[in-house]
Amino acid sequence: MHEAEEEGKTRKSEETWRRQLTPVEFEITRRGGTEPAFTGIYWDTKTEGTYNCKCCDAPLFDSETKYDSGTGWPSFYQPVSPDAVKMREDRSLFMRRIEALCANCDAHLGHVFNDGPDPTGLRYCMNSASLDLEEG
Repeated sequence: MHEAEEEGKTRKSEETWRRQLTPVEFEITRRGGTEPAFTGIYWDTKTEGTYNCKCCDAPLFDSETKYDSGTGWPSFYQPVSPDAVKMREDRSLFMRRIEALCANCDAHLGHVFNDGPDPTGLRYCMNSASLDLEEG
C-alpha cells in the first residue's frame, strides 16, 4: 500500500512507517507495544501545549487535561475532541482492556481505564513514544 489519504485517514506502508519512526516508536505505535513505566519522556512533563500523534501529527490531548496518575505513563482525562481518539477492545496478555488509537492513522497510543478523575472518570494512559508535544 502506498502513502495515501483514504477516507480522510493517513495510510502508509510498513516500510514507510519504519523509515519515519525510531525502532521503539514503530514497535509501540504500529505493533501495539508498551514502553516501561517511568521511562517515557512525557510521564512527568508539566510543559503546556498539545500532545500530537507521533505518526501523523494529529492533535490528541491538551496539557490542561494531563494529570499525575502515579502509573509512570502520561495520563489524560479526555482527548482534545471526541473524534481524536478511537477505542477498541484489546484481549492481549490474558486481559480485557480498551486500547486507544489515533483516529487518523490507527497508531497505538495506550489504553483507557475507568479510574480517572472528574469530569470524565477516565484515564487515557498513553505511551510517550506515541506522542509529540507541541509547546504553546
